[in-house]
Amino acid sequence: MLSQLVVFVLGLGILYLGADWLIDGASEVAKRFGIRPLIIGLTIVALGTSLPEFLLNLFAVAAKEDGLAIGNIIGSNIANIALILGVSSIIMPLTFDGSVLKKEYPIMLAVTGLFYMLSLDGDISRVDGMILVAGLLAFLVFVIKDSSSSAAVEAEATVEAEDEEAAGPEDAMFVPHTGLKKWLHDEKVGPFMRILLIVAGMAALAIGARLMVMAAIAMAEMLQINPVIVGLTIVAIGTSLPELAASLMASVKQESDLSVGNILGSNLLNILFVIGVVAMIQPMEVDAETLSFHMPVMIGFTLLLWPLARRNHDLSRPGGIVLLTGFLAYMIWLIFPYI
Repeated sequence: MLSQLVVFVLGLGILYLGADWLIDGASEVAKRFGIRPLIIGLTIVALGTSLPEFLLNLFAVAAKEDGLAIGNIIGSNIANIALILGVSSIIMPLTFDGSVLKKEYPIMLAVTGLFYMLSLDGDISRVDGMILVAGLLAFLVFVIKDSSSSAAVEAEATVEAEDEEAAGPEDAMFVPHTGLKKWLHDEKVGPFMRILLIVAGMAALAIGARLMVMAAIAMAEMLQINPVIVGLTIVAIGTSLPELAASLMASVKQESDLSVGNILGSNLLNILFVIGVVAMIQPMEVDAETLSFHMPVMIGFTLLLWPLARRNHDLSRPGGIVLLTGFLAYMIWLIFPYI
């Protein structure tokens, strides 16, 4: 048991490192080719942070552990809202942009409902996967078109950002350019080395995801735990750690938009990208308990976010405590039978 836990933690570490390498390398390559930062965020960074869930689900489905794969996505989406936003708002209340509650939040809620409806027949088929991927493309088109209306504002912000960069170091994640990040920003580093870093990141993601799936399946068998429960708890929280770190840092730096956008975007991509693409490759079965309880819990937490943030367009500390308490209660309910 201890050896499997060590393998799981090792896989998680490799997974996190691989995602970091991939995002850093890809972002620098994109910048060198003059791609707008907005597009980088919507594609490379957003999809890059969803790759841990994607590869983990791909390996889980290949191992015939559909419950682990579905549980990972449901658990990750619950953790994103209840754990990450809850903890972040307790540290520093989060202010919601009015447009987020009018546009992005309803889209996330609709996508979550669509995921549930497509699962009602007991599986996510290839056709269902195509519907979700089509939704992903439609969402990206919507965001790009919506952002074009404020192109002038973005251009001004870009100029200001370039001036700040000239005055001193900064990073999108508020981390100084030290070590690898400083090396990446060195003008002497050619595109080949950055591409090599992308390849290394992809390899690390694949290795880390494989180790995590193997260890999770082994632990579930040893403890006679339903793989769905493993996916909902330890695997879901593990693959959500990058989002947790980003949101906590954003909360400390009082960058609410980054924290909220990170979570809404992650939940959307977990369903549209991860479930959609994996289902197109290999259809997934959804068990009865997941349909009758775990998915409604995910929808419930998604709905709960609206009344907590609607009145003053912010998520206060009491609201964060409500979310975190709900998350802890759900986790206790899941693991209590095995204690």
